[in-house]
Parts: sequence; C-alpha cells; structure tokens
Amino acid sequence: MKNQSIIINVLLIIAVAVLYFLHFNQNPDTEEKSAEVAEMPDFQVAYINSDSVLANYVYAEKLKEDFQTKTSGLEREYQSRLQGLQKEINDYQQNAGNLTINQARALEENLVKKQQNLQLYQQKLSQDLMVDEATMNKDLYDRVTGFLRDYGKENNLQLIVKYDQGSDVLFASDAMDITQIVIEGLNASYQKELAAPADSTAVK
Repeated sequence: MKNQSIIINVLLIIAVAVLYFLHFNQNPDTEEKSAEVAEMPDFQVAYINSDSVLANYVYAEKLKEDFQTKTSGLEREYQSRLQGLQKEINDYQQNAGNLTINQARALEENLVKKQQNLQLYQQKLSQDLMVDEATMNKDLYDRVTGFLRDYGKENNLQLIVKYDQGSDVLFASDAMDITQIVIEGLNASYQKELAAPADSTAVK
C-alpha cells in the first residue's frame, strides 16, 4: 500500500514537471502567430452584380451603341463589296460565250484576285473589331475597378467581389450589396466628365 502511494506521487511529480517544461518552452513563432491572429482586424466585404452595373452604366451603354454602329457600318460596306463582286461574276458567266480564251482567262484571274482581296478585307475587319472590343472592355474594367478602389478606401472595405450567377460566391447578404451605389457613383462621375469641357469653356 505504501509502495503504491509512492508510485502515484512520483507520477504526479513527473506530470507537473512536463507541464512546467511545456509552458516555459513554447515556440516563439507559435506565440507570435497567435498574437497576430488575435490582433487581426475584421475584414469589411461588399459585392456588386456586374451585369446590373454594366446594364445601367450610361458610359458602358454609350460604348456598346458606338461599337454596334461601327460594326453595322463595316458590315454594310463589306456586303456592298460582296454584292459588287457577285455582279461581276454573274456578268462574266453570262458573257463567257462571247469572249476569247485569253479574255476569259484574264477576267477569271481578275475575279479570283478580287475575291482574295475581299477575303483579306473581311479578315482585317474582324481583327479590327476584336481589337476595338478588347479596348472597350479594358476601358470599362479600368473605370469600374478604379471607382471601386476609391470607394473601398473611403468606406474602409478590404474586399469587393463580383456576385452573379457565374461567380464563385453562392450566398451573400443583401446588406453587403453596393450595386446601386456603384451604378449611381459611376454615372455621376461620367456626367461630371461630360460637363467638364463646357465648364472649362465657360470659365474662359
């Protein structure tokens, strides 16, 4: 019985010694990380519906209309050239029987060359429109993200995300939705931009 009491006391002493050792030999890095986590402030997050922003941003609508107008104009020009070439081909086919072999060959070569040039023209139009569209999208991206960056700083937001059907955000509270605020801010900024030349002229 006495031996059993001695064994228990020894085990208790060992346990206390282990706890003492662990307490005074904690990893400094671990303590620092714990302190950093404790001191880390709460992040303020908001979201926008990008589809709604672009649909109601007046400047974005203007860019879209300008792009569609240019696209329609180039399409009409291409169709006019295509119809002109088709007419030349029809005229050649109708009069081929009245031409000599050399005349027919010369006309065929000329028509083939015009067809190749028209194909190159179509490719150039497509490339130009792609460049214009990329430039337009970059302009919109820079304007929207620039506004969001300034708005985030002014309102102590650390993160603004895009929340729509194609985003990775599956749920967000309506209280975090700043879509309407962003739309109004972007449009107000654009209206100031439009008024700036008139104001500068009036000052002069």
